[in-house]
Amino acid sequence: MDITQLIPQFGGLIWTLLAFVIALSVIVAIHEYGHYIVGRWSGIKADVFSLGFGPVLWSRYDRHGTRWQLAALPFGGYVKFRGDANASGGKDDSAMATLTEEERRQTMNGAPLWARALTVAAGPVFNFALTIILFTGLFMVRGTVTEPLTVGDLRPLPAVQELQEGDVLLAIEGTEVPGFEDGFDTFLKDLPQQESLTYTVSRDGREIDVAGPYVYPPLATQIVPRSAAGEAGMEAGDVILSIDGTPIFAFDQLKAKVESSDGESLGLEVWRNGEILDLAMTPKRTDEPLPEGGYRAVYRIGIVGGMFFDPATEVAGPWEAFTGGVSRTGEIIVGSLSGLWHMVAGNISSCNLSGPIGIAETSGAMASQGGQSFITFIAVLSTAVGLLNLFPVPVLDGGHLVFFAWEAATGRPPSDKALNVLMSLGLVLILGLMAFALTNDLFCP
Repeated sequence: MDITQLIPQFGGLIWTLLAFVIALSVIVAIHEYGHYIVGRWSGIKADVFSLGFGPVLWSRYDRHGTRWQLAALPFGGYVKFRGDANASGGKDDSAMATLTEEERRQTMNGAPLWARALTVAAGPVFNFALTIILFTGLFMVRGTVTEPLTVGDLRPLPAVQELQEGDVLLAIEGTEVPGFEDGFDTFLKDLPQQESLTYTVSRDGREIDVAGPYVYPPLATQIVPRSAAGEAGMEAGDVILSIDGTPIFAFDQLKAKVESSDGESLGLEVWRNGEILDLAMTPKRTDEPLPEGGYRAVYRIGIVGGMFFDPATEVAGPWEAFTGGVSRTGEIIVGSLSGLWHMVAGNISSCNLSGPIGIAETSGAMASQGGQSFITFIAVLSTAVGLLNLFPVPVLDGGHLVFFAWEAATGRPPSDKALNVLMSLGLVLILGLMAFALTNDLFCP
């Protein structure tokens, strides 16, 4: 084999690992900083703040006596508080025995219950806060769609295209265009799915009719990582001209063909920057949430569609962007919990649970699709990490909060023997879950 054939694959692997490390490092740093800063505010001192594990590559002490360090294995991090036995916590009995009462108050194990609870809860809370901040920033950058609907940047298409940037859409095929947030999707369903439509627009103070493609053409604005389209080599910007020899002009036609495929291979004629490609792909069965709750099994090839133009936008206000960020974070939490519950109940496939390989591949794919896609991925993954850490499993933050709840209810913490047993069981459970997710990465279709 020519060694040069391996260079693109090797480069892709390096890019995937780099994107994964960056995403994970940001999320872990925010999570651990939450523990650290709230602990410090609560009077608990930290000896070490480490990003990564293993041999220390760089370190320095701050004025509070905490050693900040970067370690060689960038797949996690930790805060070692004063009095902890090791990076994973636990009480160092010999060290605690030598401390004065005032010094014991500065340790995790010697601090009041409220201080310990706030410090532990701060990690997941900071993950949720990161998600809200990132989505708020994205909403402010993207803005809100201008009303009335106005043409922004036009996407390249192999179709008749007479619209121009700045055109205000008044009517399509003689029917008045509603507001973008006021029945626009319903309006589209009544339009004929054909190669060319007549658009009535306002341009330079004049009302004119021009020709243009269907509003939502079979255009790929984004390729879903690890999807059939991604595996077949499709790229953002590709336009599907026909499926199994049948011409299509609307994204809904593509969707209908895929959904009715029953998982059989499809032949796609694809336009890419003036070049015609013939691609074959097999739709994958996917469990999708329903608006009324529950899930349905459908076939998908992993293409995100969009209009043939980017709508003109106006700057979103800080409060509007913030509330949108909070709402989006809440939707991710609710959707994650719903998906997990339906997996446990057997209503949807357990292959929906991805492990480290799947997450790494997704991070590389999202990074390759642009900064906004990668930031969105970090925001979603940050919520997932925060939510996972709140599960009531020993060794996770949620497990510690359960121990604190027991202490609050009984007036005493669980015995050291009980804690050791529960922590061991929790570790086995987490390792088992990681092994199961890794198996999904390797063997799920």
